[in-house]
Amino acid sequence: MLIAIPLLIQTVLIFYVTYFWMKKWRQPHNVAAPGAMIGASNFFELAVAVAISLFGVTSGAALATIVGVLVEVPVMLALVSYANRTRGQFASDDQVSTSTDHSKT
Repeated sequence: MLIAIPLLIQTVLIFYVTYFWMKKWRQPHNVAAPGAMIGASNFFELAVAVAISLFGVTSGAALATIVGVLVEVPVMLALVSYANRTRGQFASDDQVSTSTDHSKT
């Protein structure tokens, strides 16, 4: 719980801050959603490999990274679901490219 709860809070908070600012900056959904997901990701697959290779399979570091994966995967799936449900709140790709394309003027 000492690892899982702060990780849950961190992941959700970073996602929402990034997603909010992408919307505020009028980015299209196909940029905002992946950007928020990448920002919130902790890349635990790399952390697991490094922890096991450096400290061994039975180490506390390996356990901590595995707990991270077990927490992050369902949280990220929930955030993907949220991003898909809120797609309509973003400008379409055509609207964004038309309003930012100054080469046609």
